[in-house]
Amino acid sequence: MSVTFKNIVIFVTDLVRAKTFYADLLGLPIAGQSEMLIEFFPGSQTTLGVSLALNDEARSLVGRHTGITLKAENIISLCEKLKTGGIKFAEPLESSPWGKMAVIEDFDGNLIALVDR
Repeated sequence: MSVTFKNIVIFVTDLVRAKTFYADLLGLPIAGQSEMLIEFFPGSQTTLGVSLALNDEARSLVGRHTGITLKAENIISLCEKLKTGGIKFAEPLESSPWGKMAVIEDFDGNLIALVDR
């Protein structure tokens, strides 16, 4: 028996706004979309899903630290684009001995870390 990783899901309250954040502002490539879910990173074995929170249990997971870290090639330009787009930074872009990092919030307050390495 084989078990593999399918996806990680972030719950949101508005899929249209989520698409604006994740696809338009953050620049994630869309792998597929339905009325309730958008999946990102086509061709990857593991996708990132953004799903409507349709029940109380899922709604309790909206607006939290996701534990997800995304690697950005040009993190400085991306952070400038996100600021221009009105995205809130929970932690501003900072440099450290191991690289650059920022923590951003989607429109529902879900926290996602961005790193350059």
